[in-house]
Amino acid sequence: MLNFQAFRDKQITLAELVADLTRDDLAALTNESVDAALAAIAGCIDADVTFVPVDPQRNDPYAATPEEVDIAWTLGHVVVHATASSEESAALAAELARGVAFHGRSRYETPWTEMHTLADCRQRLEESRRMRLASLDMWPDAPHLDNECQAWPNGPQVNAVGRFLLGLMHEDEHLGQMREIVRQARIARGAPATE
Repeated sequence: MLNFQAFRDKQITLAELVADLTRDDLAALTNESVDAALAAIAGCIDADVTFVPVDPQRNDPYAATPEEVDIAWTLGHVVVHATASSEESAALAAELARGVAFHGRSRYETPWTEMHTLADCRQRLEESRRMRLASLDMWPDAPHLDNECQAWPNGPQVNAVGRFLLGLMHEDEHLGQMREIVRQARIARGAPATE
């Protein structure tokens, strides 16, 4: 995986982080990211998907309902959130690459309440991989890398490569959360914290 920490620590800009990345690199990074998520859940059982972890930092200001703002996220919840963010970034990147001006978000998140089994999580991850890789095929041979937009209010200006990479960076941030949920779930069911 690409090391995002230098950008997070403000040691380099996003433009510097993405400077040498190609569409093929983005495909490889997508595969690495999905593979890392699949590896994180490899030893799980169905009960781990809906296990509610201890999460003292829980707070989701963008929750679908007021009741969900302060709930700890289950493994299924993290999977649908992370994949939705990466897919949104991939869709927006494809439009930027094609020369389309940014016109707003492009997001759909599978309801986390529909995630009940390990098979559900694996299916969602593989579906997301397929969708993101397919979005890269929408890029023209000569992408419009001068077409930029502001990633978020007061955020960095990004082109197609930067927009795509932001989704992967967001997913990377959730990998640690996935691993912690799996660790807690394993302990709760009496299994060793790691295999």
